[in-house]
Amino acid sequence: MIPIISKLPQTPTTIFSVMSALANEVGAINLSQGFPDYECSPVLTDLVNKAMQDGHNQYAPMPGLLSLREQISQKTEKLYGATYNPDSEITITAGGTQAIFTAISAVIHPNDEVIIFEPAYDCYAPTIKLMGGIVKSLELHPPDYKIQWDMVKKLISNRTRMIILNSPHNPTATILDAEDIKQLNDIVTNRDIIILSDEVYEHLVFDGQQHLSMARYPELQQRSFIVASFGKLFHTTGWKIGYCMAPAYLMQEFRKIHQFNVFSVNTPMQVAAAEYLKDENIYLSLPDFFQQKRDHFREGLKQTRFELLPCSGSYFQSVRYQNIADEKDSDFAMRITRETGVAAIPVSAFYSRGTDHQILRFCFAKKQETLDKAVDRLVKL
Repeated sequence: MIPIISKLPQTPTTIFSVMSALANEVGAINLSQGFPDYECSPVLTDLVNKAMQDGHNQYAPMPGLLSLREQISQKTEKLYGATYNPDSEITITAGGTQAIFTAISAVIHPNDEVIIFEPAYDCYAPTIKLMGGIVKSLELHPPDYKIQWDMVKKLISNRTRMIILNSPHNPTATILDAEDIKQLNDIVTNRDIIILSDEVYEHLVFDGQQHLSMARYPELQQRSFIVASFGKLFHTTGWKIGYCMAPAYLMQEFRKIHQFNVFSVNTPMQVAAAEYLKDENIYLSLPDFFQQKRDHFREGLKQTRFELLPCSGSYFQSVRYQNIADEKDSDFAMRITRETGVAAIPVSAFYSRGTDHQILRFCFAKKQETLDKAVDRLVKL
C-alpha cells in the first residue's frame, strides 16, 4: 500500500451516515437526517420531464441558467429589498454544501482565522482546515443558544478573515434577531472580514417572525456570501441544487473555484426550477406548511418524558432527555434507535469537542402519520 498522509486525520464518517445506516439496519423511523419522506409537487417533476423531453440535457452555463438566476434575483428583491445582478452576482451550485465549500475555498488562505459557532453544521470546520485556515469556534449553550458577542470580540484578531453564520440554525432551530445583526455589524465595520451566511432554511421561520438575511442590510450584503438550497425550498434534497449570492468582487473569486469543482449543475432541473419559481406562493406558503408540522410534532412530544427546546426555524426539533436517562447522547441515540425504532441525531456531534448537553435532534419534515408513529414509540421511553 502507498502511504497516505490524511488531510483530515481526525474526521470520521459523519453522524448522519452512521444514524441513517443504523435506522436502515433495524428498520427504524428515520428522524435523524434532514430530508422529507413525502413527495415533491408533481407540477415540478412534470416540468423536469418536459425539460428533458424538450432537449435540455447538455451542460448548463457555468454560473447556471440565466432564467433561473433571474428568478432568484426577483425573489430576493421581493423578500429582502436587495438587488443582485443575475449575470455577475448569483451562481447555481450542486447543493448548499458545495456552495459553502466553494466560498471558503475562494477566500481562505493558510493561517486565516474563521469564526464558527457550535453546534455547527459539520462541513464548516473540515473545509476551513483543508484550505489551511484556523478554526476559531465559540460554543453556544442550551436552551436558547444565543451568541455571546462579547466573546466574539475576544476572538477577533488581525488574522480573522471570515465569520460563518447559520440562520435558521441547524441543529438548534434558533434564528438571528435584530440585536444579533447590530452586534455583527459593529464587529465587522472597518475590518476586512467576510461573512458566509448559510441561509438554506430561509423560508422556514415560524410564529410570524422574519428571516434576517444578510441581504437585508447593505453594509453586510457587500461583504457576504449567502448560501441557499432548492432542496429545502422544493422538498427535493436528493436533487442537490442550491445557489450562492455575493457582490461581484466576491462572486468572481467564487466562480474561479466553482468552474473546477463541478463546473455546471443539472440542466433540466434548472429549467424546471426557473419555471416553478414564477409562482411566489411556492416559497411564501412554506412557513405555515412547516409550522403546522412543528406544532403537531411538539404536541405529540409533550406526551413523552422529553423536555422540548424552543424551535423558531428550520425543520428540526431538539429535546433534552435528562428525565429519561443519564447516558451520553450518542449512546442514548443508538439505544433508542434499536429499542424504540426511532432514529435521532445526538447534538454533541455538532461540537468539535463533543460537548454533551444530553440533547437529541429530530427532523419533523415528515408525513403526519410518520410523526404520529414516531411519537407513539417515543412515549414508551
